[in-house]
Amino acid sequence: MKPALAGCLACAAMLFAGAGSAPGQQPSPYAGEEQRVVKALSDEERQGLLEGAGLGYAKAAELNGWPGPLHVIELQETLALTPNQLQAMESLWQEMKSEAIPLGRQLVEAERALDLLFAAGRPSAAEVEAATANIAALEGRLRAVHLVAHLRAAPILTRHQTMLYRRTRGYGATHDHGGHTPGD
Repeated sequence: MKPALAGCLACAAMLFAGAGSAPGQQPSPYAGEEQRVVKALSDEERQGLLEGAGLGYAKAAELNGWPGPLHVIELQETLALTPNQLQAMESLWQEMKSEAIPLGRQLVEAERALDLLFAAGRPSAAEVEAATANIAALEGRLRAVHLVAHLRAAPILTRHQTMLYRRTRGYGATHDHGGHTPGD
């Protein structure tokens, strides 16, 4: 093959390999997410919302030493829960789920509605503002459900069990706010 022809073929190969993207551009980190059932939610988030999972909504409580009912149930042997404590935690967890699941369903549907606004064409600013305000309100209510469950779980445990919970979950010292320590 002649050197000039080989050079042209090499240039053509480089151009072909770079077709579809400008030099130096990387695909969006969102690439592929346009295939999701609800674009703004991962499959795991969507499923968690539908099942009443915590999804980090109670981090403000959890990371400040307020035990969550499900995690207490999971650690029942380590914490040496009494039968009454276990029953109280199971009841609290079921109550929390009974509130969280309907809110999670509503939140998934609200996110789906927002998707559809954009998929259908040109949504108005008022439509987007109303849809996002609805999503924010639902998320706030859902977060409160999870946080309140932590508040209600704390008095069921002794101070020693709460300290064991923190240690087992891998948390360092937590602050004592207003003279109250969870589990007092």
